[in-house]
Amino acid sequence: MDMTDLVEITEPGELTELLGEPLPRVRDKARDRLGELDRQWLEHSPFCLVATSDADGNCDVSPKGDPAGGLALVLDDTTLAIAERPGNRRADGFRNVLANPHVGLVFLVPGRGDTLRVNGRARLVREAPFLDRMTVKGHRPVLALLVEVEEVFFHCSKAFLRSELWKPETWRPDEVPSRARIAKVLERPEDSMEELETYYGPGYATRLYA
Repeated sequence: MDMTDLVEITEPGELTELLGEPLPRVRDKARDRLGELDRQWLEHSPFCLVATSDADGNCDVSPKGDPAGGLALVLDDTTLAIAERPGNRRADGFRNVLANPHVGLVFLVPGRGDTLRVNGRARLVREAPFLDRMTVKGHRPVLALLVEVEEVFFHCSKAFLRSELWKPETWRPDEVPSRARIAKVLERPEDSMEELETYYGPGYATRLYA
């Protein structure tokens, strides 16, 4: 790719000149604690994205999911917790938190274009009384991400409307390789396709909390 014709933005003023100033209601909508509407959203959200970075600025975004009501536990107006469930054990985001506690979270509700954004500081806790309340399908988490809320606000639905994310008629899941095929090419070339299709088949969903 020829990069010689790029015109780069290097100053905040250039960005403002190009995009314009946000409306006051948008600029000032961030709050420093959870309100009742935020609590209702978190109660019905089954999925969130957790953004972190290490001390050198290397970034990670990790998806977290549980049944609605079991994903985010609100402990008080400025504190929430997200349970860790069995996964691939990379713990990229958790390692980042140990080096840099700043986190950003986006909570989704299926079918809704707007999202709830939470920014704050996080800690990892391996034992706490509230972990019992985060048991899902018999699985008590071995640790939780404890987030001290510093900023919370709702984000508009334009990205979801543009992407038509929630419109099933636009979905084309078979236009990209299956998870088994991706694993065969990139991660587990020694396994047969039959083995991988069995592993990532219907039985995969039965092992989510094992």
